[in-house]
Amino acid sequence: MKKLVLFCLLLPLTVAAQSGWPRTIAAANGAVIRVYHPQPDSFAGNMLKMRAAFSITGKGGETRYGSFVSLNMVETDRNERTLSLLGSNVLSLRFSEWMAADSMEDLKETIECGLPGIGADISLDRLIAFMDRPGRPEERVRLDNTPPRIFVAERPSMLVVMDGAPKFKINKDWGIRVIANSPYAIAESTDGWFYLYGKHRWYIAPMPLGPYLHSGYFPRDLLWMKTDIDDLNKENEVFADTLREEFGGERDIVVSTVPAELVQTQGPPVYRPISGTSLQYVTNTDNDIFLDTLQRKYYVLLSGRWFRSDHLNGRWVYVSSDSLPQGFADIPEGSPKDRVLSCVAGTAAAEDALLDAEIPQTARVSRAAKAEVSYDGVPQYAAIRGTHLQYALNSSVPVFVSGGRYYCIDRAVWFVAAGPSGPWSIAVSRPEEVGLIPPDCPVYNCKFVYVYSEAPDYIMTGYTSGYLGSYVQGGTVVYGTGYYYPSWTGGVSFPRAWTWGFNMWFNPWLGWMRGYDYSPDWLNPGAAWEQGFWKSGWWGALSYRPPFFGHRFAGLGIYGRDTRQMARGDFNNNIYLTRPDVYSQPAPESIFTDRSGNIYRDEGGGSWSIRDGNAWRVIGSGDARARVSLGKLENSRQRSEMRLRNLRNL
Repeated sequence: MKKLVLFCLLLPLTVAAQSGWPRTIAAANGAVIRVYHPQPDSFAGNMLKMRAAFSITGKGGETRYGSFVSLNMVETDRNERTLSLLGSNVLSLRFSEWMAADSMEDLKETIECGLPGIGADISLDRLIAFMDRPGRPEERVRLDNTPPRIFVAERPSMLVVMDGAPKFKINKDWGIRVIANSPYAIAESTDGWFYLYGKHRWYIAPMPLGPYLHSGYFPRDLLWMKTDIDDLNKENEVFADTLREEFGGERDIVVSTVPAELVQTQGPPVYRPISGTSLQYVTNTDNDIFLDTLQRKYYVLLSGRWFRSDHLNGRWVYVSSDSLPQGFADIPEGSPKDRVLSCVAGTAAAEDALLDAEIPQTARVSRAAKAEVSYDGVPQYAAIRGTHLQYALNSSVPVFVSGGRYYCIDRAVWFVAAGPSGPWSIAVSRPEEVGLIPPDCPVYNCKFVYVYSEAPDYIMTGYTSGYLGSYVQGGTVVYGTGYYYPSWTGGVSFPRAWTWGFNMWFNPWLGWMRGYDYSPDWLNPGAAWEQGFWKSGWWGALSYRPPFFGHRFAGLGIYGRDTRQMARGDFNNNIYLTRPDVYSQPAPESIFTDRSGNIYRDEGGGSWSIRDGNAWRVIGSGDARARVSLGKLENSRQRSEMRLRNLRNL
């Protein structure tokens, strides 16, 4: 197979930015090619195989039609929900009429050269909609679906989780002791009491585990804690829930030292039937609570997993998404509870979520990139079951030992070093056994970070949604592995990814989101740990924190409106945006050739280069022959641009 076309020498004009489909490629002979919306066949790593119909209009105005299949190297942006073609190889070309072999080859190369120019902002969501949905083999990875401890409340409440018994550390900036193994801001005052700060309110308790009661008082030695947290969360003050403010914004505090979830209603549950099903749903809650009136069973959806009970305060058991009553699959899109369709096996929404989970976030990262790794004391390691790998227990980022070499992942990029402290250089491959890491290992999410290819100046890397904690199970996506990973808490705290405790639910555009109560003005782990506000680690990947959604118990479901306009603006599903060493998408090059075979590149601003051996050389004013050729090329380009403008104005 020939190499993908990453730059072209055949097109005599610049491809202007285009919106909508079909999009236009202008051929060297003056013909105009219109490519219709791509239809994907497969997506593996950063390679997209797709097909598309096209038409070609010659100088005489005659239009003919054809289709092609191409293999494309792509770059994705999951924040903007777009995909860009970096290079294309047309595998096959079909035409509605006979065409000479040499003309077919010219057409093929013209399409190859033109695709990256017109494919810089392809919608991921439209690709997902076009993608075939083949039957999927059962996943071999076994996640843990053991129900967490489920609290049920009918009053406004807040779940405060701790990773085991509370462990206190001195916060040097505040001069007080704080609980380091919790994502909540809990401190011990010099008055001997313990204070929890959340949503601009103080709660006081005689013991670290409570009971906590709302208090209008806080001691002066906690002033710096309050000031820092308020400064970090000023932008969240505009988010208020009118229903909850009617209760004064106060909460009953529920503390758990084991993985848990809080299911709550505003008073006794209020049920409403779902038309065409035997289901009723609870209207006065942020949770997804259902009653199947035929079986008289209650269902609740937590982190993408379904649990069933005989009554709300009863014992909950796991139910696979393909074993739910038929009524769940019959929930209409656009209805208030259609957001659960992504978690019901066999629905179109679930299939879309599965396809989306396979699409990586990609980037080209400079070979000069650096990693930062620190340890809490001397590095300590543990073996990874089923492999010859070891991983560090007390490191700031995941560190692996393989074959006497050290590897780490820093913000979704693999690095390698000869020793545990570096120096770290970017890796052109990852350890072979990374793909065998089992889900009960705390660094399981690292198996979803890949190295696709390398170039002299950069490597092409990427990660799928597993790196951010979204996994495929039984025909749907779920959040977290379900396994409990104890945090490292020594001189410094390094938390692990938790499945439970944050009311996680799935959004088709933003991925997994935290419930309303779990906004940053409640969760303040960075401030407590002195690890930086966005480097908490409770959600797996450093620098990543799922967005939250201000639900108000009203309106249509998520498929009946564009929730992207309603979500917080500070979410980031593209970890590479936090790196300074990522290459941005290059603009299509303007490259020309003259009749003598010389190759020229437009550098902009009237500057040109000529291909000299394996490098580009700037053309000076004394190069008269090149200047004559460039004058002719520029005239041709201006005429072709005028033709395109006229064509678009027809």
